[in-house]
Amino acid sequence: MTTASIPMAAIAFRRGSTLTDPDCLTDIDAERPEPGPHDLRVAVRAVSVNPVDTKIRAGLVAAPDGVRSLGWDAAGVVEAIGEAVTLFRPGEAVYYAGSFDRSGSNAQLHLVDERIVGRMPETLSFAEAAGLPLTSLTAWQLLFDRLGVPPGKPADAGSLLVLGGAGGVGSMLTQFARRLTGLTVIATASHARSRDWCLAMGAHYVIDHRRPLPSQVGALPVPPVTHIAALSHTADHLNELAVLIAPQGRLAIIDDHDTLDAVPFKAKSVSLHWEMVFTRPLYRTPDMIAQHRILNEVAALVDAGVLRSTTSHVLHPLDATRLIEAHRLVEGGGVAGKVVVVRSLDDIAQPAREAGR
Repeated sequence: MTTASIPMAAIAFRRGSTLTDPDCLTDIDAERPEPGPHDLRVAVRAVSVNPVDTKIRAGLVAAPDGVRSLGWDAAGVVEAIGEAVTLFRPGEAVYYAGSFDRSGSNAQLHLVDERIVGRMPETLSFAEAAGLPLTSLTAWQLLFDRLGVPPGKPADAGSLLVLGGAGGVGSMLTQFARRLTGLTVIATASHARSRDWCLAMGAHYVIDHRRPLPSQVGALPVPPVTHIAALSHTADHLNELAVLIAPQGRLAIIDDHDTLDAVPFKAKSVSLHWEMVFTRPLYRTPDMIAQHRILNEVAALVDAGVLRSTTSHVLHPLDATRLIEAHRLVEGGGVAGKVVVVRSLDDIAQPAREAGR
């Protein structure tokens, strides 16, 4: 019997299903994948569930037909490598978000291109690491690539408004902006628990997005809002954002819309930027390896104590039942930080450098 003929465990999903459907997520046996030239085959130890998982399962976002399993956040150990791989070796602990056009990490073994994979932070457990890749990449690319904020702490940096500060992307964006730039960070949250979470992530101020935003920001002793990161419910707040943003400011958006009216921003010459975390791997851009470098930089900052993991809920083991529970938490909203599912209890508390990486 060849290695490829030995089945592996995976969790399949039913497109267009609700969580009341008993087959929305199911445990299956699948064929072990064989690495392509630039692929790593990773033994998955922990995965994070993101809104994109629930949207694809529910049929709100279309994934390619070949995608059989969900999961676009993972931490694990390299088991095998493709013939052209140069960045990693078997036995190394890694973390990554993967690519939208390939089956996800809800499986025992998973293939991912080495150019979008980072070395896992040595000080984190697999559970803590799995909560970082997709949100770190989204936040980093939004802040530094799309909004063009320079690293460093100039005195006249202005303010950054983070609409939806308690979520996974908002949590990482707040940390990056507070630790690595001179921006004053104003996050929005709607409950006391999420407000406290935003402050713990490094926000200078937290306001309530259920109340008018301009009057709340106007009452704060902050520089002009030169940058806005709209992470959720952007359309509901669009006119307020147009009032808030400074002339020649920059607005970056990550949530989905059928249409979006940018006309209110014309008078102020505001630039509009989209951030989609999978753009580089989807289109095989010449700078695709930037995601490898970003994840390595994030790992170094975590190990140096500058950044912290945003994993807040951990479930085990990694099977359909626990993933349904994780989907329910994410789909319900109001969860600060990230929901992670791990293969075993050892993956929760044990740092990778103590786990025989």
